[in-house]
Amino acid sequence: QAQLKESGGGLVQAGDSLRLSCATPPRTVMWYNMGWFRQAPGKERELVAAINRSDRSTYYVDSVKGRFTISKDDRKSTVYLQMNNLRPEDTAVYYCAAGHPGTPMSEKKAYENWGQGTQVTVSS
Repeated sequence: QAQLKESGGGLVQAGDSLRLSCATPPRTVMWYNMGWFRQAPGKERELVAAINRSDRSTYYVDSVKGRFTISKDDRKSTVYLQMNNLRPEDTAVYYCAAGHPGTPMSEKKAYENWGQGTQVTVSS
């Protein structure tokens, strides 16, 4: 299984921005669709954004549309999540995950390989 490592989380104020990074083994982001998930205390893990491995099409959950942007660098085998205009309800542990390319990237069941997560806390 690919080893994924997230970074870039932190404590910020509402309205601030953060950029999360997910480092993956070479070529992972070309072989798999990549997704960013988040999980707040007491809540289910939620798929926030995803990017297609080949055509770079993207998916976003409604609550982050217009604020978050997922991207990837194939040469660095890294996936990013740019988060702007952060809100307290964005507070969660954020995980990146690799998704099977045969399953739509908007479906949670596509993802089997997870990182350890990075904490994002947004104060009001």
